[in-house]
Amino acid sequence: MAGKQDRSDRVARARLRSFTAKQTVHAEQVARRRRDNIVAIVAGVIVIALAATAQVFYFTAGPGVPIPTPTPSASASAAAEGANVGDVPSADLSEYREWTGEMTLNDIPLGITLEGGLAPQGVASFVSLAQTGFYDAKTCHRLTDTGFSVLQCGSVDGAGGGDLGYSFGPIENAPADDVYPAGTIALARQSDNAYSNGSQFFIVYADTTITSDTAGGYTVIGQVTSGLDQLIAAVTDAGTVDGSSDGAPLVPTTITSVTVQ
Repeated sequence: MAGKQDRSDRVARARLRSFTAKQTVHAEQVARRRRDNIVAIVAGVIVIALAATAQVFYFTAGPGVPIPTPTPSASASAAAEGANVGDVPSADLSEYREWTGEMTLNDIPLGITLEGGLAPQGVASFVSLAQTGFYDAKTCHRLTDTGFSVLQCGSVDGAGGGDLGYSFGPIENAPADDVYPAGTIALARQSDNAYSNGSQFFIVYADTTITSDTAGGYTVIGQVTSGLDQLIAAVTDAGTVDGSSDGAPLVPTTITSVTVQ
C-alpha cells in the first residue's frame, strides 16, 4: 500500500509541476502581449506626434510656407490689366518711318536703324529718351548666354530697376517664329505683361530663339547695322562677372551716347 501511495504522490506532484509551468508560460505570454500592445501604442503616438510636428513645420517654416504676395501699386495693376501708365510719348513721335543713327557702347560705335512703321509706340519712346539724353551714361547690366544671347541695357538705376515714370504696350513687331536674329534691338519687359515696356532694351548678339510667354513675344524696334562684331569681341565674349550664363558683364559696359535722325 505504501508503494502505491508513493507513486500516487509522485504523479500528483508531476501534474502540479506541469500545471504550474503551464500557468507560468501563460502568464508570461499575457505579460508579453501587454508589453507589445503598450509599445505599439506608444510608437503610434510618437509617429502621430512627429507627423503633426512635420506638418506644422512644413506650413510655418519649411518649403510649404505661403509666399507673401505684395500688394501691387496702381500703376502696376493698370499695366497688368492692359493699359499704358504715366506720360507715355505719343506714337506719332515715331513719324511711322525708318530712323537711322548711332549708339555707342564703351565708345564702340554701333550703326542702328529703328522701324517706326512697324513698332511706332516702341520707337517713339526710344527716340524720345535718346533725344533727351536719358540713355547717356546708362549701363548694360545683364549679359546672357542661356540658350539665348542678349545684352540688356537702359535701366533707370543701372541694375535692372528704377522707375521710368511710365510703361506702355502693346507688344509690336514681335517675330511670329520667336526667332530674333543677331543684331535685333528689342524692348525688355516683365514676364507675361504686354504693357510693361519702358526704357530697357536688349541687343541680340547671336541668332536667338526666345519663346513667347502668355503676353506674346518682345517688341522689336530695330537692328544693329554695323559694329556688332566689335561689341562681341570687346564685351560679350568676355562673359559675366561670376562666370555664370546670366549676369552682369565682366567688362563694365556703358552707353556713351545715342543719336537718331
